Amino acid sequence: MFGHKTRPSGQGASRTSHIPATSDFRYYVRKKNMKANEGKAAIFDLDGTLLDSMDLWHQIDIDFFGRRHIPLPDDYMAKVSSMRSDEVARYTIERFALPETADDLIAEWNRMAVEAYAHVDPKPNASQYLHYLKDSGARLAVATSLSPVLREPAMQHVGIADCFETVISVEETQSINKTDPEIYLLAASRLGVEPSDCTVFEDLLDAVRTAKSAGMHVWAMEDDYSLTDRSAIATIADGMIHDFADAPKAL
Repeated sequence: MFGHKTRPSGQGASRTSHIPATSDFRYYVRKKNMKANEGKAAIFDLDGTLLDSMDLWHQIDIDFFGRRHIPLPDDYMAKVSSMRSDEVARYTIERFALPETADDLIAEWNRMAVEAYAHVDPKPNASQYLHYLKDSGARLAVATSLSPVLREPAMQHVGIADCFETVISVEETQSINKTDPEIYLLAASRLGVEPSDCTVFEDLLDAVRTAKSAGMHVWAMEDDYSLTDRSAIATIADGMIHDFADAPKAL
């Protein structure tokens, strides 16, 4: 992880307002007697944002390619992170000339991932921040490329399954990944909130850029797997965090 929280200059910096160091989110709301986020919405990615899961996928990739005696390419994780599972499978088959079908690969990845996701860790203070946002009047959604068989046990395990009004996967849209803003716009529509009143939390450059293009505010979760894109992300996002204790209390 990065050592320090980074705040880009410009418009985003003026929106920075942080939870007290105690991380007692609900106490803060009660003490201030406020509904700071009425009429606002927050849309969250799962992998690498709410869930500390990118190491999990890195190990799955190592094992998957190792079984086939193929070195894991340095760019593979970045290429596939925001794709739907079927698109990842097709991309992998084409790139490495694999004899399997897309269904074969998806089934193998799911078998490898189910147990790991049932025990995945959350990002620091993720659950506390989500419950704070609910208490402060915000409406919450998930926008993810993670399949239900993986996301549902993970969300139950980290205690956030009851936080969201809607969970949307890229499979529900016409997009193959998060380079199309449809998933964020669909989340806003389901929540009944205008895009300009939505804040998206993402970890990958393509997703940060896309959410911003939809007219939404964007906060980036710093993750080791987006390290090479850190500077580019910082120029686009309204703010960057590595712990939800530093996330904005007013959306």
